[in-house]
Amino acid sequence: MKNKVPRPTRRAKLSALVDYYLDSKIYLRLAPSTQKQYYTHLDYACATPVQDTKKILGDISVSKLKRRHLQTCYDTWVDAGVRQANYRMSIISAALSYGVRSDILDFNPSRGVEKLKTKPRKVMWKRDEVLRFLDTAYSDYKWRSIGLIIHMQYTWGQRVGDIRTLTWDMLDLDRGVLDLTQSKRGADVHLPITIDDTGLLSILIQQKKDLGFQDYVAPMPDPKGGSYRPYPVDRIDGVMNEVKVAAGIPKHLTAMDIRRTVIVEMVEGGADAVSIMQASGHASTTSLTPYLVNTLLGSTQALSKRSK
Repeated sequence: MKNKVPRPTRRAKLSALVDYYLDSKIYLRLAPSTQKQYYTHLDYACATPVQDTKKILGDISVSKLKRRHLQTCYDTWVDAGVRQANYRMSIISAALSYGVRSDILDFNPSRGVEKLKTKPRKVMWKRDEVLRFLDTAYSDYKWRSIGLIIHMQYTWGQRVGDIRTLTWDMLDLDRGVLDLTQSKRGADVHLPITIDDTGLLSILIQQKKDLGFQDYVAPMPDPKGGSYRPYPVDRIDGVMNEVKVAAGIPKHLTAMDIRRTVIVEMVEGGADAVSIMQASGHASTTSLTPYLVNTLLGSTQALSKRSK
C-alpha cells in the first residue's frame, strides 16, 4: 500500500514530512495508544517557536532544518520535564529517520541534539497504601474501574496501558487465568487470577455481572453515546488523584509505579529472574534492572542466607 499523502520535496516544510510519516506503514503498525501519543507530541513539536527565527518548527523547510533548531526546541521542552522532552525528541527523530529512508533528507539532524539524562524512577507503593487505595476506590461506583485497574496491576505486575484496555475475552474466570499479549513487545504471558488474598476473582465475577455486556473489563463509568470506552491515558492520573486524596495516600505515587512494586516484591519473596520474567514478560534479566531498587527487606534476606 502506497502513502496516500504525497511524498514531500526537500523544500517542503517539516510539517509536510511529519504528515508523510503519519501516513506511513511504520507509523500505522504502532499500537493505537502509541499512535495517539506520537501524533500529539509531533503536533506540539511542530507548533514550538524556534528561537532566533520568526518561525515555528513545523514551518522550517526540510532542506534548511539544522541541529540548532531542534536543540533550541528541546531546551524549551526540558522546562516541562526531561523525560517528556527526551520522548518528544525521539519521536521527532523517528519522523526524520523516515525522511532519510525516503530520500527526502540526507541525514537526520536530531542525531546531534544534546539531551539530558533522566534518573530512573524508584518510587514504590507500600502494601497498606495499595489496600487503602482499593478500599476507597471500591467504596464509590465512579471510582470502581480505577480501583479494579490498580487491583489487577498489583496482582499481575503488568503495565497500566495493557490493563486499562483489557477485554473480557482475555480472561477465563472459570479457569482463573489471564492470557495477555503485551502491547510493548508482543510477549505472551499467562497469569493466575487467584494468586493472593485480595479477592480479585470475586470482584471480577461481580464486574462481569454488572458490565459483561460490553467489551472492557474496567471501562470508564460514563458511556458516551451509549458506548463504553477504556480510560484514556491522560484521564487515569486525574481520577487516581481523587482517590488518593480521599484515602490519604501520597500524591507522588502513580499507576506506573505498581509494576516496579510488584517486581521488587517478587525479588524480595525469593523468586528467581527466570520466574519473574515469566510473569513480567521481560525478554532478558538486563531489562529487569531499571525496576529494581535496594530495600532493607531485600538486603536482610540476602545477608541471612550466608553460611554460618
